Amino acid sequence: METSAVWREIHVIGVLLIEDHLEYRRTLSRVIDGTKDMMCIGQFSSIEDAQETFSKARRAKASDIDVILLDVGLPGINGIDGLPILQQMAPQTRIIVLTVFDDPDKVFRAICGRASGYLLKSSEPAVIEQAIRDVVAGGAPMSPTVARRVLDLFNRNFGAPAENDYRLTDRENEVLKLMADGLIKKEIAAELGVSPHTVHTHLRNIYDKLHVHTRSEAVAKAIREGLV
Repeated sequence: METSAVWREIHVIGVLLIEDHLEYRRTLSRVIDGTKDMMCIGQFSSIEDAQETFSKARRAKASDIDVILLDVGLPGINGIDGLPILQQMAPQTRIIVLTVFDDPDKVFRAICGRASGYLLKSSEPAVIEQAIRDVVAGGAPMSPTVARRVLDLFNRNFGAPAENDYRLTDRENEVLKLMADGLIKKEIAAELGVSPHTVHTHLRNIYDKLHVHTRSEAVAKAIREGLV
């Protein structure tokens, strides 16, 4: 186990990494420790290593873990099969699955295993940082491409969900679609030829009408209900 040299003196988001690729694990650790409101409190290369270490530690130590970033393709117990083990080890912890795969079956199994989010490893560091904040706030972050594949899977198996009329304006629908395509606020402003402040106003209206609080929640709801 690799741990941060300095433990938290004030409350920040404690993140545990379970990833067998050493360089990627170290990169994630640097990204997290370089963010003022987060700290990497431990690193493991397998579910078994994490389980062994925490079985020997005081149970209270698990309460330091706010979020686990979990790889799917682990040696031994894979990430999806390891979900119930980690949930028993740290019941209050949110788990974000990180993977190179966007296989809808794996995503579906992760969701059924009560993972709190599912992101591709190709996601930019800022996206992973925001996903950690979102999941702590009660959100369910998911890469847009993954969300679309999951929606297709649900539609094939359970039929298309009924659309709801949230009375979005044409411009708000445009902004929502660009959000679902992965564009950030500045890029949306450039695409539509408006100011970032105007985009911010549209986003606030969209959140209010969809009854959500974060970008990831808005995109997930829009994709789930066929709004984009």
